[in-house]
Amino acid sequence: MKKQYRVKKSEEIEKIIKEKNYKSNPYLTLYKRNNTETGHFRYAISVGKKIGNAVERNRIKRLITAVIDNLSIDLDSSTDVFIIARVQIKELSYDELKKQLEYLFRKQKLIKGEKNG
Repeated sequence: MKKQYRVKKSEEIEKIIKEKNYKSNPYLTLYKRNNTETGHFRYAISVGKKIGNAVERNRIKRLITAVIDNLSIDLDSSTDVFIIARVQIKELSYDELKKQLEYLFRKQKLIKGEKNG
């Protein structure tokens, strides 16, 4: 995904968290904020040091990014998202991670064409 689809500045991430619009499961926490300025979906990912060394953390970030790339066609275009990975995420395969992340996107009503999350 292009760099324009990432939230990089810590001030922007803080704005997303301050809205306190989030959903969680044992593996991930997903914060959401409406953003009319950019006109496209943006995201940021946080994977803490408790999850493992840099190799493991980067692997998890790549997996989450791959899932978002696959879902990007269906995602609401005027939203910023901040995803926090939890320690239990190490147990998940790609397919299970995709299912869990899709569940959170549906719960936050971020997938186009669906009325109920």
